[in-house]
Amino acid sequence: MAYGANLPVPAASRGERVKGAAVLMGSLLLLLWLLEAVDAASGHALDTFGITPREVGELRDIVPAAFVHFGFGHLMANSVPLLLLGFLAAVSGIRRFLAVVTVIILVSGAGVWLTAPGHSVTAGASGVVFGLFGYLLIRGFVDRRAGDVIVGLIVGAVYGSILWGVLPTTTGVSWQGHLFGLLAGVAAAFAFRRRRGAGGA
Repeated sequence: MAYGANLPVPAASRGERVKGAAVLMGSLLLLLWLLEAVDAASGHALDTFGITPREVGELRDIVPAAFVHFGFGHLMANSVPLLLLGFLAAVSGIRRFLAVVTVIILVSGAGVWLTAPGHSVTAGASGVVFGLFGYLLIRGFVDRRAGDVIVGLIVGAVYGSILWGVLPTTTGVSWQGHLFGLLAGVAAAFAFRRRRGAGGA
């Protein structure tokens, strides 16, 4: 009998990855809508988890701010792109997706904390949306995978107009969160590049 042998772990099938990504994103959207329902029922008590810039105590709100929205209209605007872009990113590997989103939330939130106008409060998942857009846009080129390049080109064609959101053109919209989210997504594509021949995680 041989001891210490390593048995190969089969990669998840495409169907399992699709199912896992769908369940993950469906659960995330459900959580966001439940949180907004609690926020509305509590007189918007959760809005305090938004980020007020350059106050040290607000650094703890960088993560929860990504899950809080200022009303159902705000949440609705983020829900569809978050669901679609998140699914496309997660279907290639849940662990990689979670790592990418963590980087996006932290960088986007830190960027808002550093650069947003004083006395403003910023919250919402739009930084994650812009980050996933940037990530998907270049992931295929970084990983040198033709299928992901095609996905990136489709994402660029469908959602490319959101890039206007990184410019300070609309009052009340956090272009800072959008810009830093986009940059974080691009950086994450390089930081978590997949080795040639590696399977989904």
